[in-house]
Amino acid sequence: MSRPRLPIGTFGDIWFVAGKRENVQARANFRDWDGATRLVQATAATQKAAETALKAKLAARSEFQPTSTLLTPDSPFPALVTYWLEDLALDDHLSRGTKDLYERNMRTLVTPAFKDFTLREIGVARCDRLIKKLARKSPNRAKQARNVLRLAFGLAVRHEVLPRNPMDSIARLRRPQATPDAMTPTEVNACRAAIAHWETGLSSSGPKPDGQLGQIVEVLLGTSARIGEALAFRRMDIDMTTTEPLMSISGTIITPKGELVQRQDHPKTSKSRRTTAVPSFTAEAVRSRLSKLTDPSSEALLFCSREGTPLTPANVRRQLRQALSFAGLSGITPHTFRRTVATAINGEASTELAAELLGHTDPRITIQHYIRRNEMVDPATARILERAFAKP
Repeated sequence: MSRPRLPIGTFGDIWFVAGKRENVQARANFRDWDGATRLVQATAATQKAAETALKAKLAARSEFQPTSTLLTPDSPFPALVTYWLEDLALDDHLSRGTKDLYERNMRTLVTPAFKDFTLREIGVARCDRLIKKLARKSPNRAKQARNVLRLAFGLAVRHEVLPRNPMDSIARLRRPQATPDAMTPTEVNACRAAIAHWETGLSSSGPKPDGQLGQIVEVLLGTSARIGEALAFRRMDIDMTTTEPLMSISGTIITPKGELVQRQDHPKTSKSRRTTAVPSFTAEAVRSRLSKLTDPSSEALLFCSREGTPLTPANVRRQLRQALSFAGLSGITPHTFRRTVATAINGEASTELAAELLGHTDPRITIQHYIRRNEMVDPATARILERAFAKP
């Protein structure tokens, strides 16, 4: 009768044999990750010492066994989180900002709900309940939690800790349909006027504005850049000598956890790296800003503090809210200008051109999140119906 096969990553009974010179040899069969069972042995002066040495050898054995096998279905959920974050740190395709966001979402949105459960105990029902609970408060939080849970459990499935990903079977997350909040030309000019008034210093408290906010807005309107990308422009990214001035989006501003604000040498995605011609109002703002830069180097940031360090997107958002509040304008963020640009390009040209300008890989993203729908149907329909159904 054959003995049952050992589970992968475990060892069988330990036995002892006499070694040379009165030493004792401890032996055990160990089944490695490749499925093969191998004899492992250790020798010491006494039986107890030999057993201790053998167990240390078995615990440290990693010729085939990956570290993922340290996790089992009975491991606590926080153990998976730790392992997932370690794996995430090795992913060169994700930016540091994305990794920090994933970690924050996992620790704040998911871990508090699952910290007392083992992986085996977290099934479809528990995951579905958590996502629906979060969705009632904030669809965006539910989306973020769903994303990190799917990634973490996906890693557990790939490393054969779990047989399936419970997130694959939860109910579809439906969020309310929202219309992109693009501005009209009149509203854009109202923003410009409010910012210009704020920059006089008559309506603000604290340090007198240095004029950069208005110039940043003109760059946002002329390039469709994200706020981090706009603040990352360097002297070397700008060419004001051509007939149509050019600006190259090649980086973004980030604030890694526990570190100072810094420029990242690539934007959000690979397609986000692009060069665009800019309109005259943007070129005028850029030339004005360039004339005030004291750092002559090509690496000098277009927008920066008095010390030449990067501005933080959070501070620019705060200044924008403050400037617009004096004019009674609210709900406008730097990203509103990006949606405004997309809507204008779509109206005058095409969705494809708007997507290209914004650096989107898929025009559907542009349509769904950036273009305000025009509710006016083409008047040609009235003429067609007139010809079809006019009274005799």
